[in-house]
Amino acid sequence: MRSLPATACVAAMSAAALLLSGCSDPRGLRVAGPAVSPSPPAAAEVTDPVYVSDAARRPLQRPASFVLADSVSLTGLRWTSWGEATAEATGGLSGAWCRPGCERQPYAVKVTLSGLFKQEGQHRQDRPAFYSRATLVSDRLSPQKAAELGSISLHTPEF
Repeated sequence: MRSLPATACVAAMSAAALLLSGCSDPRGLRVAGPAVSPSPPAAAEVTDPVYVSDAARRPLQRPASFVLADSVSLTGLRWTSWGEATAEATGGLSGAWCRPGCERQPYAVKVTLSGLFKQEGQHRQDRPAFYSRATLVSDRLSPQKAAELGSISLHTPEF
């Protein structure tokens, strides 16, 4: 005579085997319908205003020039996009690291802001969004400086 726990275990295993074998298809697994793909954030998630913080932590919108970090200044910025997942501009790049070469003639640079950030919590819709990363690309940069300026973390304020 079997014990009650052993009988329950055998019954559970038999039921599982029956269920699994009953669900199989001799032709293999079949998937029907359209593939699921990730969708971009809804336009409602990115709302005005959108800012970038300068080195002094001031919020700026489409700045013509600003100090990005202690030794990185951007000037003559012409924005081709703003307020979306990324913002892009061209302009001039200078700083203490490139003197005297770039004092009078800043290096031509492409600026990309990304990592649009909006804090979670109550009244989230009332909070402005901030770009949290900057990428600077210029053919005048040394490989070391290009790597350093390839991804700069930006200040995002706490509300």
